[in-house]
Amino acid sequence: MNLRQLYLRNNACYQAGEAIEVKGIMVHITAENNPNLRRYVGPDDGLLGHNQNNNHWNNLHPEGRENCFHALIGKLADDSIASYQTLPWDMRGWHSGSADGTHIGFAICKGEVEDSAYFDAVYKEAVAFCAYLCRRFNLDPLHEGVLIGNAEGHKEDVHSDGADTKHLFLRHGKSMDALRSDVNALVNAEATG
Repeated sequence: MNLRQLYLRNNACYQAGEAIEVKGIMVHITAENNPNLRRYVGPDDGLLGHNQNNNHWNNLHPEGRENCFHALIGKLADDSIASYQTLPWDMRGWHSGSADGTHIGFAICKGEVEDSAYFDAVYKEAVAFCAYLCRRFNLDPLHEGVLIGNAEGHKEDVHSDGADTKHLFLRHGKSMDALRSDVNALVNAEATG
């Protein structure tokens, strides 16, 4: 896992500074086909690259909305894959509705839908990232409601409907069940290793 930190201190969500008790993880996919972390995370820390539109989410209300994930996974300027923590884990994010008060929300930056190499790399990073959070917060990824996609959150009435992980995961032979299984296997392997 390539985890870095750049808090979005100018975002109204960070400034609200509300605390949560972490009970789970919610997976999102960004809406636009832009795999670059600099689209959402900024300013450039020397690894992200310059966002010429300055439309990253380190603004009070990015694009006039109240949005903020705890982390994003995508490409750095050198095309390598990384995870960026953008809020403290125990701070309420603005990503899902009522699950904001219980779940760490992260998003995978969607690239070209058919780009298997990119998907495989961000999926591998997501597995490692989720395993890290499960160990840190003593979460069981196989327990119902702990590691969920946003569509599953919508079914449980804890998330407004939005872009679903399923449309991207299924194209590459994956699912939320596969993610939970892969995260569980990594957590168990590291516990016994």
